[in-house]
Amino acid sequence: MTTKMHWKDRYRSFYYQHAQIPDLELEPEATALLVIDIQNTYMDRSEPKGLSDAELAEYESWTPFHERMNETVVPTVQRLLEYFRKASMPVFHARIACLTPDGVDRSLSQRRPGFNNLLLPHDEQPSKIYAPVGPLEHEIVVTKTTDSALTGTNLRLILCNMGIRHVVVCGIFTDQCISSTVRSLADESFNTVVIEDGCAAGSKELHDKELEIINNIYCQVISADDLLQNLKGVS
Repeated sequence: MTTKMHWKDRYRSFYYQHAQIPDLELEPEATALLVIDIQNTYMDRSEPKGLSDAELAEYESWTPFHERMNETVVPTVQRLLEYFRKASMPVFHARIACLTPDGVDRSLSQRRPGFNNLLLPHDEQPSKIYAPVGPLEHEIVVTKTTDSALTGTNLRLILCNMGIRHVVVCGIFTDQCISSTVRSLADESFNTVVIEDGCAAGSKELHDKELEIINNIYCQVISADDLLQNLKGVS
């Protein structure tokens, strides 16, 4: 029988091999959920019919990401949303969207050639949050033209005004907007938790490596089961 590895022992980097990892202490009244960038542009996928060989190879390279999103990440985020909403704990959403039609207001990181160079006007369907994990009417949504949901918005001020000290983070991409946001939160002294099965990168390798990099310094990386068990134990 295989014993499940404790969250303190998962995603340990070289730097933290011998560290004494503290217990996770979350205060429900000061804990919020932040769902990052699960938007239509990343979830929509057309049929591969008619693609060239090169285009088909590119299409297939993204299949593991879409499988993880549909089979693992979205269901996990839905579980978290359900728990936080039932417990009347704050839920925040962040999305990438530019305020101008030509995207001239985007930060440099979102205008570089390649994958990040997406033109997502704020009022168009591709920039909208994917409906199965979409916000309720009263939930706060911040719109950013940066990778970090903190540096590009007034989210830090809102969190402070609401007395939030612990932020649970999930969404995409683990190695980009998740990592950038988590680092910003840590620098502002928020106790940050990343849900390993609530995130995805373009590949499993990138996902796993980024979690190893940010764990134990910028955040604690745990599963949704670990989080819910912790919250239920202290609530």
